[in-house]
Amino acid sequence: MEVRRRLGRGIIKPVRIALRSAYRSEWDDAMALAWRTFMQFEACDYTPQGIESFQDFITDTVLYRMFVMGVYQLFGAYDNNQMVGMISLRDETHISLLFVDRRYHKMGIGRGLIEYVSRYVLTEEGHNYITVNAAPYATGFYHRMGFVDTNTEQAKDGIRYTPMQRRLIYETVRNC
Repeated sequence: MEVRRRLGRGIIKPVRIALRSAYRSEWDDAMALAWRTFMQFEACDYTPQGIESFQDFITDTVLYRMFVMGVYQLFGAYDNNQMVGMISLRDETHISLLFVDRRYHKMGIGRGLIEYVSRYVLTEEGHNYITVNAAPYATGFYHRMGFVDTNTEQAKDGIRYTPMQRRLIYETVRNC
């Protein structure tokens, strides 16, 4: 996908972003990106317990083993082979993590990752929906992406989220 990156002083540079499955060797980079972005944009919405729960989740060795076994999918967005965005999928249809480096916000990378995973879920997993437990910071983004709330905001282990779902039809994901 091609995006435009602002370099300052009105200079805009076209950037080619590659979307693909992440390699095993990129796991640590993906989780570091998730942690860094969480702390920059989302931690303020959580209790200390929630922050600790999130850190425990992304550093869990069981989660990594699930990724290695292919049960937990991880996809990345890359600028010159450097991961600048990531999205993960569990249980074939549930977006578990979605983070984009702050320098790449507002460039369409989050949208591109959602569309990439939507196409994957529809064509590879054979499901016509995806779900997410959206953080307070991200609910507006998910609504713009066509997700609808399936319940009110909830909290578990200090993590606040709104359960959402997006129906997938071939037309919505074919041009990715």
